[in-house]
Amino acid sequence: MAGETQASRNAEGFIFLNAEDAGMASKEKKQIEYLEKHLDYRRPQQVLTLYERMLRERIFKTPVGMIYLKHLQDFLLGQGDIDPAKVPMIPINSPCIMVPHKRERPVRGGTMDREAQSGRKAWVRMSIILNVLLALAVIFMFALAITSNQPNILNYRTAILNEYAAWEQDLQEREQVIRDKERELKIIE
Repeated sequence: MAGETQASRNAEGFIFLNAEDAGMASKEKKQIEYLEKHLDYRRPQQVLTLYERMLRERIFKTPVGMIYLKHLQDFLLGQGDIDPAKVPMIPINSPCIMVPHKRERPVRGGTMDREAQSGRKAWVRMSIILNVLLALAVIFMFALAITSNQPNILNYRTAILNEYAAWEQDLQEREQVIRDKERELKIIE
């Protein structure tokens, strides 16, 4: 279904879940066209026999075929010489309402079985424990960053200013020593 386009799933006014179903609907449409060319509606008994055979052999499976079967059924029920009780109902072979799988989320307000409740409680408990551990790890990392002597994103400005201040202090001390030496040697520029 990943490579299918919506156009490949269209057939006879329906959008099917996959291209195979759409192809089956197109095939059924061709069968219906063939039947319509050869079916004699002036002989309702022949139509009833064909209708019963199509139901028994489950010829049609898509909505296209089901609509045609309904058309034949309505025709037969409208005939005065055919007993309506002898016209069988059209069986539907697939559910119309999807029954949720066990893995689907239950409806709010619905009751959950004990196993699902205990599993959910264990999941919540584990989630809380992991969140607390992660929060402690973040606090620990910030504490390390603040107390560290190495420059980092939190104290880089202060560390750089302190380093430049130490260099400046060192330079001033060296200049003072040089000036003192110059005075001793009486070298003055």
